[in-house]
Amino acid sequence: MQGGRLSHYLALAWALLIAYASLYPFDGWRDAGGDPLAFLTASWPRYVTGFDLATNVAAYGPLGFFLAIGLRRRYPAASAVMVAAAAGVLLSGVLELLQNYLPSRVASNLDLACNSAGGLFGALAAARWGGGLLEHGRLARFRHRLLADRRGVDSGLILLGLWLLTQVDPGVIAFGTGELRRLADLPAAQPFSAGRFREIEAVIAATGLYAPLMIASLLAASRQRRLLPLALLFAVLGVKTLAFALLRAPAEALAWATPGALGGLGMAILACYASSHLVVPLQRALAALALLVATVAVNLAPANPYLEHALQVWNPRHFLNFHGLTQFAAAVWPFLVLPWLMLLPTRENS
Repeated sequence: MQGGRLSHYLALAWALLIAYASLYPFDGWRDAGGDPLAFLTASWPRYVTGFDLATNVAAYGPLGFFLAIGLRRRYPAASAVMVAAAAGVLLSGVLELLQNYLPSRVASNLDLACNSAGGLFGALAAARWGGGLLEHGRLARFRHRLLADRRGVDSGLILLGLWLLTQVDPGVIAFGTGELRRLADLPAAQPFSAGRFREIEAVIAATGLYAPLMIASLLAASRQRRLLPLALLFAVLGVKTLAFALLRAPAEALAWATPGALGGLGMAILACYASSHLVVPLQRALAALALLVATVAVNLAPANPYLEHALQVWNPRHFLNFHGLTQFAAAVWPFLVLPWLMLLPTRENS
């Protein structure tokens, strides 16, 4: 498993996430006339917040970092930094240009400047510390001991990271993904009742959590089959709790921990422990089956009035683009994972 390959996957995934967040919600494309490049010489926005500036810089930092790591395997460090920084400028410029045609977005030279600075800072950080993170050093050796040596592990790590991102959305049923109704604006398949929703929520939580935990087991080296799923479990619990505290209110940090969600959590942990000794082909089949069940269940679940009310009251404000990104990622995640599971080799490299 090579750090360069992983860095390429990470750079591509990050660029796609940036593009989606920058163009969300993709509605009302139109040509308002005028010079689409006029934003380059326009006066800077009158009202600018530190949050906006920091977000624009931070968004492109990982892109420059991952690109520079991948490029430095073939080119000198200085060339890798320059190419990675230029790629960040190009991506930001194209997206700002496209924003001219979206009524809900405003092209800005300040955004372009901050994004470009973020890409440059990330590339410089990669030149200084990147090799030790993904190519050699203690962290790289730890990664080698933790993960299996088989094709598909790098892309599997990206998918697990994307799954953690989906759990930030406060409108997603605990550990559930694959809901297409919100994207297509479709009504609920059945009326709401507390008992029925609690049961189907437990099924969604159990199968929706079991599948990622089994994927983590498939990615782990033979001696780490329990450690990596356990680390993922603690990570997702922390992500959900922190997301609810930051995006809604500190007092609602554990609002996701409903009786149905906790019941499903317990079932997923027991099922994962019972499956930890199974051979890889059977683990892969069980993960795919759980993912299919979770996807069907989340689309057949009745609408939860509490969740709908919470989403109406919650104002994402600065997090509007991020909210759209997590919603889209949650909808498509199972359809990315199923092909990956089918193509994952059952044996490690010799």
